[in-house]
Amino acid sequence: MSDQPARWSRATTYADMWVDPEDDPREGAGPDGELATLQDFLTGYRMTLRMKCEGLDAEQLARRSVPPSTMSLLGLIRHLAEVERDWRNWITDGDPLPKLYGEKDGDFDGAVAEQAEADAAYRALEREQAETDAALAAHPDLGERLGKDNTSVRELMVHRIEEYARHCGHADLLRECVDGRVGQ
Repeated sequence: MSDQPARWSRATTYADMWVDPEDDPREGAGPDGELATLQDFLTGYRMTLRMKCEGLDAEQLARRSVPPSTMSLLGLIRHLAEVERDWRNWITDGDPLPKLYGEKDGDFDGAVAEQAEADAAYRALEREQAETDAALAAHPDLGERLGKDNTSVRELMVHRIEEYARHCGHADLLRECVDGRVGQ
């Protein structure tokens, strides 16, 4: 008998979907306009990450993938909070904001199986997302260039989407390792 979880899905319409289409909060007509479309994709990937972590306890969230990787779902939540904060550094000319989790890989290395840590990571992610969203809301022109590196708002938005999309792919595999759940 294998110690790996069996593959499963809650969906009944399509076997490999995370949820049935009528229950998927990401479904619906897309918005009009480039900025609204970019924001919609970002929101969808943020939701996907949350969905991949739903229903797991602190131990499951902190479970590492395969050695030597330190990646875990909790580590991804912490990493994305750190990244959201760093993106605000891209759009300012001021001093950079301090790191949330210390030195390189502190976001993953510090992801420990404690409920207080998981709760704090979720709060940090929500806070950092809201603060980055608010900072960018002041710059609705996608062609506007910001910060020391003269980065366009468009480039930053696309980079944010890419970061979440890549890590949602990691989250798919991490969740399957935890309890066998698969899907979109």
